Amino acid sequence: MRFLCFGRGAFAYAGCLGLYARSCSERYMRVAFPSGSHRAGMRVRKYSQDETSRGVGVRSACYHLPHRTVVRLQGPDTGLFLQGLITNDVGLLEEPGKGAMYAHMLNVQGRTLFDIMLYRLKESDAGLGVFVECDSTVEAALLRHFKMYKLRKKLHINPCPELSVWAVLPKQRPTEQAASKPELSSPDKGLVLVTDPRTAEMGWRLVLDNQVDPLDIITSCHKGDTEEYHRHRYAIGLPEGVKDLPPGVALPLESNLVYMQGISFSKGCYIGQELTARTHHTGVVRKRLMPVCLSAPVQDLEEGAALQTQSGKPAGKHRAGVGKLGLSLVRTANAKEVLTLKSKNDAVVTVQASVPDWWPEDVKNSYRE
Repeated sequence: MRFLCFGRGAFAYAGCLGLYARSCSERYMRVAFPSGSHRAGMRVRKYSQDETSRGVGVRSACYHLPHRTVVRLQGPDTGLFLQGLITNDVGLLEEPGKGAMYAHMLNVQGRTLFDIMLYRLKESDAGLGVFVECDSTVEAALLRHFKMYKLRKKLHINPCPELSVWAVLPKQRPTEQAASKPELSSPDKGLVLVTDPRTAEMGWRLVLDNQVDPLDIITSCHKGDTEEYHRHRYAIGLPEGVKDLPPGVALPLESNLVYMQGISFSKGCYIGQELTARTHHTGVVRKRLMPVCLSAPVQDLEEGAALQTQSGKPAGKHRAGVGKLGLSLVRTANAKEVLTLKSKNDAVVTVQASVPDWWPEDVKNSYRE
């Protein structure tokens, strides 16, 4: 029986920002591959944090997300309208304490068009109100999609260019110590402040008026650079936006929508539901979007650049990344191997996939001894 060393990604605080930076080569532990398999064991990424963080008194970091925008839906038929378009159950938004929801909107072939976040607004006489957060580059396409299916439903659909989206990440690791929700000194200025529904490692989502500075209303908080936010996402393997989830190409189950609490298999029909439900019930997902570590940063990559095994066989496609960190759609049959990636100028780097901490325990345990 062969063994492969699992990489332990080392998380260290990036100054007082509290952002985790993952290293590709750190300490290793020896583990066996799953019983019955003839491939090397999968690297299951584990994280540790530098206890010598700076920024005394700073509990979180705020990151402006200019690549995300907000559309407002309001009216008596808002819930009914969204229920037929998104993968998740809109009814869950009405449950106590459920202020946000993650979901995808699919085309009729069951491929992702938009990855969205839904935020429930305060009740009013105008009916259910929802902020829909999406990638800013597809806002116009989302509005057209909404208007095409609105028909005679009673709701208003309006873009909100006056609002901005922020991510608030805690300094401490949520898995090691429960992070408390940031306090707003002026609650009326925070339109939305909710836990990110995808994973606790993504902290909280904040929606503000463009004129409001988050540092004026959140205590013990520093501003961080948007690129560091993306590094954090890629380090933990969480997709977001059109680069990670190309419209009309990405499939929701391959994109780990189940693991991000973004789909309901009991809600009933919605656009693209048939293929998604059939794939789920067969239990066969042959490719997964996984965090990867490159042996060196690569600048000139074609969109959907091919991953190959050491013997030259197809093993998946690279999606996007920052520096050495990224996300790739990897064939599960080859996910335990060291793969290769070639740039436009024929530079070749090695690629190693890993299993995120926030994936379900049974998935992670299947790759442990």
